Amino acid sequence: MYYQPEIETMSEENLRDLQSERLKELVAYVYERIPFYHQAFDEAGISPEDIKSIDDIARLPFTVKQDLRDGYPFKMFAVENDEVVRIHSSSGTTGNATVVGYTEQDLVNWGDCVARALVAAGASTKSTVQVAYGYGLFTGGLGAHRGGEAIGCTVIPISSGNTRRQIQLLDDFNTDILCCTPSYALHIAESALEEGYKPADDLQVSAAVLGAEPCSEGMRNEIEEKLGLKVHDIYGLSEVMGPGVAWECDKQQGLHVCDDHFLVEIIDPDTLEPVEDGQWGEAVFTTLTKQASPLIRYRTRDITRIIKGRCACGRALTRIDRIAGRTDDMLIIRGVNVFPSQIEEVITQFEEITAQYEIILKSKGSLDHVELHVETVPDFPFDEVRKLEALKKDIARELKSNLQVAVEVKIVEPKTIGRSEGKAKRIIDMREGRQ
Repeated sequence: MYYQPEIETMSEENLRDLQSERLKELVAYVYERIPFYHQAFDEAGISPEDIKSIDDIARLPFTVKQDLRDGYPFKMFAVENDEVVRIHSSSGTTGNATVVGYTEQDLVNWGDCVARALVAAGASTKSTVQVAYGYGLFTGGLGAHRGGEAIGCTVIPISSGNTRRQIQLLDDFNTDILCCTPSYALHIAESALEEGYKPADDLQVSAAVLGAEPCSEGMRNEIEEKLGLKVHDIYGLSEVMGPGVAWECDKQQGLHVCDDHFLVEIIDPDTLEPVEDGQWGEAVFTTLTKQASPLIRYRTRDITRIIKGRCACGRALTRIDRIAGRTDDMLIIRGVNVFPSQIEEVITQFEEITAQYEIILKSKGSLDHVELHVETVPDFPFDEVRKLEALKKDIARELKSNLQVAVEVKIVEPKTIGRSEGKAKRIIDMREGRQ
């Protein structure tokens, strides 16, 4: 099922022509309207007339998050305030917030991108979409909301939190599409089971469109099994637009990029050079149609790759792999690069363990020390010391075998690790000078 088949099945030649034309218009647009890009292009010796097609994209300078922070609040906007109908922003906990503006057309385009994701997950005008992402300056809630309304779905704007009521409304309102973070979907599933529901039988929800944080295959499988639905990954970031930049169809063979609105590149984060399709690297996005706060070659820090070939669903859109991690959340353990998602993938192989975990970073002398706290399922015999020790050794051995690093494993009782109603906090840094 397609939402905009004329775009989603466009020929490679026509798509290339569309992207090239939009890129040329964008470069001229930002050069004229945003002093930051005017200066950056001049320093790079580039003028808008030099950009003839998407083949010239590598000639343009990169944009990084610090550029947006330096431009706080509105120096990176390309339109005046009377054209801006909405503003979203990051929390700004590590410096100036990144501020993103939207014109009315930006919101229409955003809604269409999210609508494609929801339709690919099975949504229709008859669907009821329960949005359990947070609303507010975070883009998740309002982005999913706009997509549901674009289709003509019934949208329940419940936001995150109040989990018991979430479950009640899933049941009472016959919700068939759930939108939230993976960790919150798992929390909803666990809470529903505790409330006496059999979610796969008692609830009508058939698909969950989950984003805002990584989700390993093991965690996906656990959510699907406990809620009796199919999980669809959705990707986005507020600086570029919000959720809907890329999304999974029911074939789950990668995430389809909305190529008519975004041009994606994969680069080596060290050399900044493009990598071949199929190789892992950092995703870089250019917003081809954004009016209020367009971006040229924005470095996301997200690690993924281009998946070659056409999807079995028939869509011709570029596909990227699910995000493996971020260059800025990568752990270096005894010289080995490890992403939290890799640890999650290992622990979810153990049926005695839930997908709830915390990675505790501590200082031990001059070295970094890593503790992994994992939680047993409710029916595990926690008081049987031999079984507990055996499980701990098995997990440590699998981590060592798969990741080539030694991690101290601590097993804790059920419900010991705090649940998240938004983005889960997986890494707790207690190293000296890092608190």
